[in-house]
Amino acid sequence: MGRVDKENYYLDIAETVAERSTCLRRCYGAILVKCDEIIATGYNGAPRGRRNCADLNYCTREAMNIPSGERYELCRSVHAEANAIISAARSETLGATLYMACVDPATGALIPGSTSCSMCRRLIINAGIQRVVIRNTKSEYSVVHVEDWIREDDSLPQQN
Repeated sequence: MGRVDKENYYLDIAETVAERSTCLRRCYGAILVKCDEIIATGYNGAPRGRRNCADLNYCTREAMNIPSGERYELCRSVHAEANAIISAARSETLGATLYMACVDPATGALIPGSTSCSMCRRLIINAGIQRVVIRNTKSEYSVVHVEDWIREDDSLPQQN
């Protein structure tokens, strides 16, 4: 058996963190790594002390048939990336890499092409994170350079 490469090693850990998710739609796990050291972890779930969707067995966005990627203000969860950033000092996140995996809670299958929402992108930018590595399959991943999110500002109106 060959040794797993570093990127997939950290993605394996992010996928394990996703097992703590309490979301009924998507289970995200995220870890922050700097200088080959795990700084913080995060998964999507209700704020501390509040009841989560898994315990309630109810998702507002699901009940309202809201498509993925829309109307996050109705979601009970704090996103995995946000929870990881909240758990770290900014001095630790400067230049760090965020590793992220997303799993379908119904099937346990990885959801390829998952990415951070626009609100989490803002947090990632302000935290000074340099790269986001997103798991697509057990061995394949995408790398986003946060600098691209800054340059390709999705909060600006579309130019025709």
